[in-house]
Amino acid sequence: MVSTALKDTTRPNNFPRHLLRAGCISASQLLYAQAQSSQLDCRLSDVLLAEGILTEAQLTEAFARYLELPLVDIVQDPPELDLGQNYDPALMLRHRVIPWRIVNGRTVLLASNSDDFAAFVTSLHLPPVQFELALALPTQIETHIIQNHRQYLTERASSRVPEDESCRTWEKHTSMRRLGITIVGLAGLLTMIVLFPKEVFAIFALWATATLVVSAVMRLLAFAAEKSTVPDQLPPECPPDALPRISVLVPLFKEREIASVLLKRLSRLTYPKAKLEVVLAVEETDSMTRDALRKSELPNWMKIVVVPEGSPKTKPRAMNYALDFCAGDIIGIWDAEDAPAPDQLETVARHFASAPENLVCLQGILDYYNSRQNWLARCFTIEYAAWFRLILPGMSRLGLAIPLGGTTLFFKRRALEELGGWDAHNVTEDADLGFRLARHGYRTDVISTRTGEEANCRIWPWIRQRSRWLKGYLVTYFVHMRHPLLLWKQLGTWKFLGFQAHFVSALSQFILAPVLWSFWLVIFGLPHPLEQFVSHDILLFLGLSFLAIEVLNALINATAVARPDLKHLLMWVPTMHFYYPLGAIAAYKALYELVLKPFYWDKTQHGISLKQAVEISDTAPTKLDRRVPGVEL
Repeated sequence: MVSTALKDTTRPNNFPRHLLRAGCISASQLLYAQAQSSQLDCRLSDVLLAEGILTEAQLTEAFARYLELPLVDIVQDPPELDLGQNYDPALMLRHRVIPWRIVNGRTVLLASNSDDFAAFVTSLHLPPVQFELALALPTQIETHIIQNHRQYLTERASSRVPEDESCRTWEKHTSMRRLGITIVGLAGLLTMIVLFPKEVFAIFALWATATLVVSAVMRLLAFAAEKSTVPDQLPPECPPDALPRISVLVPLFKEREIASVLLKRLSRLTYPKAKLEVVLAVEETDSMTRDALRKSELPNWMKIVVVPEGSPKTKPRAMNYALDFCAGDIIGIWDAEDAPAPDQLETVARHFASAPENLVCLQGILDYYNSRQNWLARCFTIEYAAWFRLILPGMSRLGLAIPLGGTTLFFKRRALEELGGWDAHNVTEDADLGFRLARHGYRTDVISTRTGEEANCRIWPWIRQRSRWLKGYLVTYFVHMRHPLLLWKQLGTWKFLGFQAHFVSALSQFILAPVLWSFWLVIFGLPHPLEQFVSHDILLFLGLSFLAIEVLNALINATAVARPDLKHLLMWVPTMHFYYPLGAIAAYKALYELVLKPFYWDKTQHGISLKQAVEISDTAPTKLDRRVPGVEL
């Protein structure tokens, strides 16, 4: 046995020579791997694995022969289960290390290499002499942890976020109780409408008008801040030896149609594969996606993590579970239908390399690649262009906390784990996390790297998706407003006001949209229900103000798409007036689900626009290229 984690580094030149003498690799393969290892300042084993020169099993066997250690078959000689109860399963997963036996008063740890063993022992803050190393295949170690700590890992995925910052406490309240409170509230509202119809309408109109003005001012300020500011100078490129290890989570659920296209897109990434890990998180019950992935030849820098059955079945729960399987210091998120820019990860690395300590999250720009498919896809693309290219960056420049998008996000791992990852019960876990980051003193920046997505181009699926977002917005607002004074203290006055302005105006505008539409009556010279409360001139002023805000929104939208790749959408900007009312339908669906199904994740089907997806991927290799220059595999 080995009582130190560093035996292989006491003979730094011997392991490569051992691989060559044992016939594990050729001289050209070794030279290439050593050059890459030196250039990237990473382990030789990382290069050998990422480039497909050796498998994990072959590398572990080579380590065993080199270190003169036994290679334990966990299936034939399983660990003592009681020993595993003394260690954090999440920590064991991250380093892929498990306790096996106690020999001569020392705990024998199974690992696939000495570096993982050393990192695990260091994290325990215990004297290394208490431990000895034996080797085992990493897949066997991982499987053992998953099988013997299934309940802990499953529950952890659902409850990583502290209870006072999560909406999971709503599970304690039965749907019948929520339904009862809702029925009483609706009965009271209907009674007031019957007794005082015009007064109630006047109150709604006043609130709708006030929030419309707040929303317009906020959009105008963000637009002005983004357009009037000189673009930031790009940070210097991050040298290869300083590139961080990045793990990107890609949650998949019922994605049979999109799986092959996704793999083709990810193969275009130019980030060094020895410092890249793509983790495909697939639900245990989703045989459709798992079968599709099995038929694909995954490179060694991609791996599948099967998320055990549990509640709730949501994207954030899957990401919480898969997070413990990630090795990177930077954690990224992509969706199944995403087509990220090939150099996106280099852009992320260079921003983080020059960022202050409190900048822990980067949000990329999202565009839609199927904007020519139909009217709905065109309008969705216009909305996204305005939001991600103008409003969101403007809010960031104004020093406001921003709600994150659900993809093209990159986090410093330490901050993400400190906050407990994602709220598994919140169906807009991205917006929630954006404000939790701000509450804990962290910053988010919007960067210029682009990711193509698939616009939801069918009416009812669009409404279902938007209702999920609005329901999540409602949940996020209520969760963070449990203790308003604490929220104010944590965010500060400016961010607190921005939080109120964003959520209250967004939710109010959708829910009270029919009230605002009534002002068109005034513009067209028709009677309005408020005429008995205010003069016709004031109503006309309000109606014209409503029209002016519509014009302002059209100008912002037109500015957003006045780009070579989006100019074909300019002529469709005026039709956005007929697009936004769909959100009102989604808002009422969201209110219904908030009462009866607050944690229900209304799945968006991807792959509807596979023709466009294939066109985008045509520039990529038809197969995942696993060849190494100068190396025959």
